[in-house]
Amino acid sequence: MEVLSYAQLRRRVPQPGFTRLHALDFHHLTLIDRGESTTTIDFVDHPCQPGTLLHVRPGQVQRLPHTADGEPGDHDGTLILFTPDFPARQPATTPLTDAPFGRVHWQLTPADHTLFRRALADLTDAYTLPPDHAPDTVRELLRHQLTAILLRVALLPAADNSPGGGREGPVAENEPYRLFRHELERSFAVRHQAQDYATGLGYSLKTLNRACTRATGRSAKQLIDDRIALEAKRLLAHTGLPVAAISHRLGFTEPTNFSKFFTRASGQTPGAFREAQAI
Repeated sequence: MEVLSYAQLRRRVPQPGFTRLHALDFHHLTLIDRGESTTTIDFVDHPCQPGTLLHVRPGQVQRLPHTADGEPGDHDGTLILFTPDFPARQPATTPLTDAPFGRVHWQLTPADHTLFRRALADLTDAYTLPPDHAPDTVRELLRHQLTAILLRVALLPAADNSPGGGREGPVAENEPYRLFRHELERSFAVRHQAQDYATGLGYSLKTLNRACTRATGRSAKQLIDDRIALEAKRLLAHTGLPVAAISHRLGFTEPTNFSKFFTRASGQTPGAFREAQAI
């Protein structure tokens, strides 16, 4: 785990890094205390202002808070970077640490903002203790303080009403949908048909579609296509892989079939999308 201020982040990341998309392999929790800008998470723009809380998960791509002209956002705030296995395991925080999708943006009430600022200040104090100050004890303190912060996040609304925000709320925990979402994350590159997921999970296609629609408003097939298209966007934006290699990685037998799928899903050809992301 690492705790740093937004000022430290700006000193660490060269200016082009704020406009370039990054793929993360760790969690990135940010609380904004001052300043206004925009951040991009999985190709959706989110406003950043005092009281904004952001949670980027492993596998997602982000463009750090930036202004309209590409300058780094002028913010005060705190960032927590941590691996999925660092916090203490709690049932209430498992959806935050283990699930690849979920809400990424909250605009906190003034009262919640004060609570989170206090909790992150306590975490920062523990993180900056001298290195020889009972390191094993400090590590456990940090683990439990981070877990407490995640428990606070778990108490926040699950549904995101911001533009491009997720629709998943408590109803998303219905069992067929939960199992489908887990299997989809494991198999989207090799299974493209909803019937295959339904059969593998032991449900009828009708039951699976009903569960997906109740949780997200989209059918199982639409969610499969959404997940494939998202991974394609991630690979196009932050890797130099040829389109043919991305096509093969995502389970398409021919690059032309992938290009047709991607154009239909995103409204752009793979090449045009990649060029648009290269800011």
